[in-house]
Amino acid sequence: MVKINRVYTRTGDDGRTVLGDGARLPKFHIRIAATGSVDEANAFIGWAALRVAPPTRSVLARIQNDLFDIGADLCRPERSGLKVEPLRLQEEQVAWLEALIDEGNAALAPLTSFVLPGGSEASALLHIARTIVRRAEREITEVAFQEAITPAVIRYMNRLSDLLFVLARLENQSGAADVLWHPGAGRDATLTSTG
Repeated sequence: MVKINRVYTRTGDDGRTVLGDGARLPKFHIRIAATGSVDEANAFIGWAALRVAPPTRSVLARIQNDLFDIGADLCRPERSGLKVEPLRLQEEQVAWLEALIDEGNAALAPLTSFVLPGGSEASALLHIARTIVRRAEREITEVAFQEAITPAVIRYMNRLSDLLFVLARLENQSGAADVLWHPGAGRDATLTSTG
């Protein structure tokens, strides 16, 4: 387990941060950016959890824990000769997301257009989290094109964005309160001034 007895250490004052294996990287390094985006997504999921129904809240709590697993995975790059086996995300965690997506999607009517983020506060927060997860996935993929990472991490982030989309629709009265995109609807609208 992790023991944290100090909030500040001054070790990052030179613009670098320490990975779990002791390596120091600049804070703008893509691996650090990806880890930060995972953390940001986790924070928004925590906010959304305050606005969703209890069954979804427990799902989000497990996802938040999984995202910390991903952060731990990302902070320990693949290296040979490690004395301690790093925590790695497992395919079972990805399969759990897939089962939730299938179950949730079965309760939704098929879409006739793209969904605009909104409809309810909970849904909007889940959509924000979804977009941050997508960014994290892009950044993690960039890391993966440079060096080895756990393959399940990319799959988990990809499925997580899909699950957050499904959960956002479920929070909108199972899709009944979804706000749908109407292509070109604003092109001919009369602009009004409030000033």
